[in-house]
Amino acid sequence: MKIPRAIQQTIESFERLPGVGPKTAQRLAFYLLHVPQVELDRFAASVSNLKKNTVLCSRCFSIDETNPCSICSDSKRDQTVICVVEQPLDVLALEKSGHYHGVYHVLHGKIDPLNNIGPDEIRIGELVRRVRAASADGSGEPMEIILATNPTMEGEATAMYLAKQLKNGEPRAESGELKISRIGRGLPTGADLEYADPTTLDRAMDGRSHY
Repeated sequence: MKIPRAIQQTIESFERLPGVGPKTAQRLAFYLLHVPQVELDRFAASVSNLKKNTVLCSRCFSIDETNPCSICSDSKRDQTVICVVEQPLDVLALEKSGHYHGVYHVLHGKIDPLNNIGPDEIRIGELVRRVRAASADGSGEPMEIILATNPTMEGEATAMYLAKQLKNGEPRAESGELKISRIGRGLPTGADLEYADPTTLDRAMDGRSHY
């Protein structure tokens, strides 16, 4: 059976998405055949306007409808605390918790030599310049950089590189000490000890709480 060209093109488009294999792409394409045309048109319009109606914040490089983004322009946010994350989705995850009230810096990736991604391919230089500019404004307010890259080999390497670059930066204004911290990690709720790697177990023990 020859697949109609329109369906085949839709399948190929879905296959280009991360995490979507050939079988899933086929199921999605054939599912759309049963969707009313009005819904399909609405879906197509949403995809078409995805980049047209969003902008990259020139300060933190998150994605929003305005520049600066709603977080960077919020006077209630603590501008002296910057949480560094890998992707815009990480910002959404942290915002859902409702416990963080600082601002962000999105790297749009991580250092990954196996895939030819070095420090110059992500927003590390922009972060260093941002911190140095803040240190030169004369306010002398202490700053904290929270390194919240993912607990993977690449994420750890990125965090270590960032810490080194920030520590080697220009000295901050008088009384304006720069603090660099790393998010705590341990065993997630519901995890089994037997499936945890040694590094996770060590950190779970080091970061244990007392009753």
